[in-house]
Amino acid sequence: MHTPPLADESGNAAAAPAPVPRWTGRRVLVVEDSVVQRGYLVGLLRQLGFGEIMEAGDGNEAMRVLENLQGDPMFLVLTDLEMPGMDGIELTHQLRERHLTENLIVVSARDPRLLEIIENMGCEDASIGLLGTLLKPVQLEPLTQLLTRAGLPCAGAEEAPLVDLASLDELAQALERDEFLPYFQPKVAMHSGQLKGVEALARWAHPSRGVLAPAHFIGALEGSPLMAEFTLAIVRKVLRRVLDWTGAGLPPLTVSINLSADNLCDRGFIERLTALVLESGVAPAMLVWEVTETSVMRQLSQSLTNMGRLRLMGFGLAMDDFGIGYSSMQQFARCPFTELKIDRAFVNGASQWPNRHVVLKSALELGQRLGVATVAEGVETVADWKLLRDLGCDMAQGYLLARPMPAEDLVGWIRQDRRRLRALAGDE
Repeated sequence: MHTPPLADESGNAAAAPAPVPRWTGRRVLVVEDSVVQRGYLVGLLRQLGFGEIMEAGDGNEAMRVLENLQGDPMFLVLTDLEMPGMDGIELTHQLRERHLTENLIVVSARDPRLLEIIENMGCEDASIGLLGTLLKPVQLEPLTQLLTRAGLPCAGAEEAPLVDLASLDELAQALERDEFLPYFQPKVAMHSGQLKGVEALARWAHPSRGVLAPAHFIGALEGSPLMAEFTLAIVRKVLRRVLDWTGAGLPPLTVSINLSADNLCDRGFIERLTALVLESGVAPAMLVWEVTETSVMRQLSQSLTNMGRLRLMGFGLAMDDFGIGYSSMQQFARCPFTELKIDRAFVNGASQWPNRHVVLKSALELGQRLGVATVAEGVETVADWKLLRDLGCDMAQGYLLARPMPAEDLVGWIRQDRRRLRALAGDE
């Protein structure tokens, strides 16, 4: 997320002192069978300020080096994938099982799909400490970008995967106390860098634990009678914010709101929902209801009926997480969607991974041919942004642009980041 410059007493921007990278002076192990390649990687790490740089020619030698540390974990292991003896995949497995390093980077000159296996291992098991993978020859800038993840959750993750799930009694009390609120993540037009809309993402303002992400409560709400009241509570607050933004002179913004499977197939809920919007004075065209393939399939006939009613009233409809279901294309073709949201699994790293690039391109072409707006989720790097822009994607959403934020922060974010976003779009 963009960080504003410091300001002096006169209000002018002042240069902030450059932070010391968290890896400066740390110990690192380079595992590479080529002496030339190993020396090259060592040189890059010295440029970045690492302290003790150790070396190994393959996985077996690397394990001996690590075992000699007698339980003192290595800050970083940077390893090749293809090596004689123990290869990089087995070494990665050993590092995970025995907790021998805090962080890991894997590099290779082989088929990028092999590196993607390593990426997927890291997403499935956070204990690996995988910062990412790089194709050879390794360049200083992408290496530095990976190192900035050290000590942080997986890219795109808002918190650790293991969380305490609230009970229904706790959630019922939270609803009574009106503790749930929407955060908003911007959706930016790729051709201009202008803010076109936001997605409303639920948060729980817990009285003692602070603001909690959906992982703490959505799983318990799904399938329960509380889901309808929870969704309506979020929608009420969204409607008030839309009216506030309009009154503050902001240009018209669409707000996307997720509907669960239970919401979508319940005719009575849809009637309550639409009545709430119409009574508020907010135009239906300003709201986009996001649904997933799973929610459509729960009760297909009733879901299609309710989606048709919502479209007739002027609401937008978005297929969320496109590409991860078993029949996403079939559902997209039969439903009256106005937006196609491409899942971050195919967006993040698409500039690096050929397989993701192909799937991403196909999804964008489908949306373009059907005349619906395309939205890429999980945009985290400038390289992925540029690829999406070149492929004709309409809007982007992700940490490169902004993290979800409280409603009161949105106006300040627009003013602060306007020039940066225009520069990304190529206007400056």
